[in-house]
Amino acid sequence: MLHQLSLRSTVHTLLAPLGLASLLLTAAACNSGERTEPAAAPVDTAALGGPEGAAAEPELPPVAPREDAPAGTAPAADPVTAPAPTTASPSSTDTPMTDEPTQSADTPTEEIATLGAGCFWCIEAVLEQVEGVKSVVSGYTGGETENPTYKDICTGRTGHAEVVQVTFDPSVLSYAELLDWFWRLHDPTTLNRQGNDRGTQYRSAIFYHSDEQRRIAETSKKDVQPSFDDPIVTEVTAAATFYPAEQYHQGYYFDNSSQGYCRMVIAPKLKKLGLKY
Repeated sequence: MLHQLSLRSTVHTLLAPLGLASLLLTAAACNSGERTEPAAAPVDTAALGGPEGAAAEPELPPVAPREDAPAGTAPAADPVTAPAPTTASPSSTDTPMTDEPTQSADTPTEEIATLGAGCFWCIEAVLEQVEGVKSVVSGYTGGETENPTYKDICTGRTGHAEVVQVTFDPSVLSYAELLDWFWRLHDPTTLNRQGNDRGTQYRSAIFYHSDEQRRIAETSKKDVQPSFDDPIVTEVTAAATFYPAEQYHQGYYFDNSSQGYCRMVIAPKLKKLGLKY
């Protein structure tokens, strides 16, 4: 026995530097019937960066801030450009698409209004300066005599009224806006008279050309009534045959601005409305 212990001690001494001593001891223990689990190697949790057993997160390299980013802000991510959508080539039967709205063939580009508000020289001088008005023609309507002359009208026996027929662009000037000018340019509360001009030919009248114009005219008349102390006597009636007046009546004011009636009656009216006179 002493010989075996001496031999084991000698072997242990010789193998210890080679790290084999533990193996021999373990083998000896197994031969003697004893079973032991090898001790687990200690885990360096600090090196893993988390609790014991947790996987360590890889450390990302620092991101350099953008040169145009304000100080103290996180660097902005580079924009991601989406691929341009592919557009199929239109066939010869496709309708081209445009950004501009298409104008219907039924959309009117001009409309006609017929208005009576005293001497047609005054009405014409005002309305031909309103934006959206294309033309203003002085004439006669609402009577029974065919092809009346100015001399006929002045008798007051033909039943006609001195009027202007206005052609305007409804996309620029609506019919209701045109009537706003109509109410402002004369006194609609005096029956068959405007200032010193007296007679049925000087009556205030709206001659409508459609049911829509009639509706707008009646509504406008009702809405504007509170602006006047006396009741409005303007007639709203269907348009009849219009007879253009003689050529010398057309554009009368600006062709005869030095004439007495123009200076005394029309010019002050234009000035009051803020128009050229």
